[in-house]
Amino acid sequence: MAFERHSGPRHYTVGTMSERFDCHYCRTPLQGKKYVEKDGHNCCVKCFEKICANTCAECRKPIGVDSKELHYKNRYWHDSCFRCAKCYHPLANEQFIYKDNKIMCAKCTTREDALRCTGCHKLIQAGGKNVEYKGSAWHEECFTCSNCKQSIGAGSFFPKGTDIFCVNCHEQKFAKHCVKCKNPITSGGITYQDQPWHGDCFVCETCHKKLAGQRFTAVEDHYYCVDCYKTFVAKKCSGCNNPITGFGKGSNVVNYEGHSWHEYCFTCKKCSLSLANKRFVRHNEQIYCPDCAKKL
Repeated sequence: MAFERHSGPRHYTVGTMSERFDCHYCRTPLQGKKYVEKDGHNCCVKCFEKICANTCAECRKPIGVDSKELHYKNRYWHDSCFRCAKCYHPLANEQFIYKDNKIMCAKCTTREDALRCTGCHKLIQAGGKNVEYKGSAWHEECFTCSNCKQSIGAGSFFPKGTDIFCVNCHEQKFAKHCVKCKNPITSGGITYQDQPWHGDCFVCETCHKKLAGQRFTAVEDHYYCVDCYKTFVAKKCSGCNNPITGFGKGSNVVNYEGHSWHEYCFTCKKCSLSLANKRFVRHNEQIYCPDCAKKL
């Protein structure tokens, strides 16, 4: 903060003419009268104030010969008009601050430069606790949640447009909620069939192993890893007695009268002809092609 002083004496002289001279502008005789000499010319007081006088930057009126003139940075003032733009304290005989084309006293400059709380609009004292965000500042107690109005202070928060939310309110209003535990998903999480899950909630129904990124099978809204599905859930092939998983080679299945087979296991018991999508005969729990069935 740099303090200034206004500039020195004005650039003209005032006196009483003792010789025979006329006013440079109106040609009125000046002998024995008050006159002004400026820029090498003599003029009467009336012409000076009408033509030559500087205009006060504050009141916009001419600064006459009988007024005390102050000037600074090519601007001029009556001494009584040279005052603080905020509190109007006279500054003709004091130091001042020139800021944004305004004359201000040191006290008002300090107040204007100080941070103001966006919440209560009061000054934030130097060294006081405050929160600054995107060019604005708040007292800690004024930095509150837009929803619950509780003070956030120096805690975590989430901006949403022009509003600010504490963690709890943001979770309740905006976070997705896990379909299993119903609690908000604050980070990470997975989506299956357009439904959100915590990674720790999307697990195998039997062994509780996490299924994110793993192969799994869904059965009536229950989810199983491949191993548990094979062991506990999958039907057993009536041909090879191994689980029918629906994965890989065993993805095609043949179902008949409550029994199931891998497609590659659905063959004639006698000649091993594949009977998938063909006519067959079931005899004594076994499958035969029509030709082999005739020979039984």
